[in-house]
Amino acid sequence: MSKSLYIAEKPSVAQEFAKALKENMGRRDGYVESENFVVTWCVGHLVTMSYPEKYDIKYKRWSFDTLPFLPDNFKYEIIPSVSKQFKIVGGLLNREDIDTIYVCTDSGREGEYIYRLVEMMAGVKDKKRKRVWIDSQTEEEILRGIREAKDLSEYDHLSEAAFLRAKEDYLMGINFSRVLTLKYGSSVTNYLGGKYKAISVGRVMTCVMGMVVRREREIRDFVKTPFYRVLAGIEIAGTHFEGEWRAVKGSRYFNSPLLYKENGFKEKKDAQYLIEQMQENLPLEGVLEKIERKRENKNPPLLYNLAELQNECARLFKISPDQTLQIVQELYEKKLVTYPRTDARVLSSAVAKEISKNLNGLMKYPLAEPYLKDIQKSESYKKIEKTRYTNDKQITDHYAIIPTGQGLQNLNHLSGLSQNVYEVIVRRFLAVFYPPAVYQKASLTISKDGERFFSNFKVLKDEGYLKVTKYKAQDLTKDQILVDTLSKLKKGAVLPIREFNVKEGETSPPKRYTSGSMILAMENAGQLIEDEELRAQIKGSGIGTSATRAEILKKLFSIKYLALNKKTQVITPTLQGEMIFDVVNASIRSLLNPELTASWEKGLTYVAEGNISSDEYMTKLESFVTRHTKNVIGLKNEAPLRRCFDRAAANYKTPKKQTK
Repeated sequence: MSKSLYIAEKPSVAQEFAKALKENMGRRDGYVESENFVVTWCVGHLVTMSYPEKYDIKYKRWSFDTLPFLPDNFKYEIIPSVSKQFKIVGGLLNREDIDTIYVCTDSGREGEYIYRLVEMMAGVKDKKRKRVWIDSQTEEEILRGIREAKDLSEYDHLSEAAFLRAKEDYLMGINFSRVLTLKYGSSVTNYLGGKYKAISVGRVMTCVMGMVVRREREIRDFVKTPFYRVLAGIEIAGTHFEGEWRAVKGSRYFNSPLLYKENGFKEKKDAQYLIEQMQENLPLEGVLEKIERKRENKNPPLLYNLAELQNECARLFKISPDQTLQIVQELYEKKLVTYPRTDARVLSSAVAKEISKNLNGLMKYPLAEPYLKDIQKSESYKKIEKTRYTNDKQITDHYAIIPTGQGLQNLNHLSGLSQNVYEVIVRRFLAVFYPPAVYQKASLTISKDGERFFSNFKVLKDEGYLKVTKYKAQDLTKDQILVDTLSKLKKGAVLPIREFNVKEGETSPPKRYTSGSMILAMENAGQLIEDEELRAQIKGSGIGTSATRAEILKKLFSIKYLALNKKTQVITPTLQGEMIFDVVNASIRSLLNPELTASWEKGLTYVAEGNISSDEYMTKLESFVTRHTKNVIGLKNEAPLRRCFDRAAANYKTPKKQTK
């Protein structure tokens, strides 16, 4: 009798599939089996790419003579520590009574790669293969994934992209790390002191390191510039507010070289002179030249993808992106949330149609209950499919991270931090079913002696979705009184001015990246875009993927190229990192270019979509590696680099402290 084999990426996932199949499963060594089914698992990667010396022993010794290293056929090998499980899985894949293989590894490029490597090394032939693609580990979703499983061949382009990604990282890592180490390794080690160190570079991590180093140097080179604003204290019906002077058209200072900006002088004496001029012309009062009143609606933010959630958790809980990923992966495996490694921030139309199931399940979560009553009363969930929170075109592999409404019995067994992250996900999810927050805004233009002062007020009139997201209510009572008072004013009204004063300000340096803001900058190809809606409009693969960005940062910390302040999550370079930056900048500068690095990732997306072939991509890759490797070999720039090292070292106490 023939059987079906289900192969998952991890034992815990295999366990959920075994439960969903609802047959009496007998425990075996490395798998479980019933009358109709066999369920087994990988333990992450079982197969890896071989080191160069496995091609030829001559490659074990690092030498310019053996570079660039570009094998015609790549070699792979079983990872020794998991060889036993590989033998078990490989044996099951080739067992005669297995006629259909259901591939249940994580639904993404890396999950596809994990299975395809095992299949390749096991030499699987003449088997029907189906791909299970799921968005959560609930029983309902697992059974749907099995029921709707497509032929594995439909994912061949995704598999090609996965193999290419690994080859790209392998070829760039080996060739560039070896050539730079051979060329500059002694110089770096001698300068830092201590044990000899190889120079480690990579397609993504070197670019990320470069972003941090450049930002640090911008901060160092920044010179604060003071400027001086002129403010008027204006009185209305017993309350007062400030108006800010600006040198707009009609001002005696319009386009004046004395200005730092439209609203400030370079020198304090010029600001004081303006005040003296206006104080000479009594009475001290201004005319309301213009008043604008309008309501402003602020919509709930889009749902979380992994990058947004990592940024939020870094801000709220001061945890690293890697910690956030571990927590949300745990929530996923406990059936509490949907698949976490996603770039999408919207729902699919299919999910939107059945979103009431998620909401009903959350009735068992006490925190959500009052909000769910509001949602049920408004019936807003029935309209979610027609809002900006549902968009099939913005989804590639998976929709946004949302609570499943299931697995709540597992919540109390999780850490307090995991429970907090779950709460954040639930609140963001519930918020999209609430109306916008409504603000009342008022803008005033007040004229005095041909000069104009501007005031803006914003009052929250209806909290809308802010009720769900635990916003910190501002003290807006004073503004509320003012807005109420202003509503009675008319153009031409004369307003008493109590006083003028000068307020000193100064320009600010760029902010250092935090672990969370770096993840967002990576997602947006090096651009730290803080505006939530603007980020949503920018499409592109960015630097790395949602599945790899946290790991890349973690590696940069572990090799001590970057340092992380765990309390603040602020990232800074080490001296060693700055020196490697200088080395790369003087040799393979394009590795530091975020746009170019993102273009490689975009190319992989084109392969996955079938728009370009693997051969086209490999030709471009091999040309890039060959050109830059040969260029480095011919460089003679060690002396100028020493001066770069000296400049960087001046900002650190001693080089040796950086390498401990």
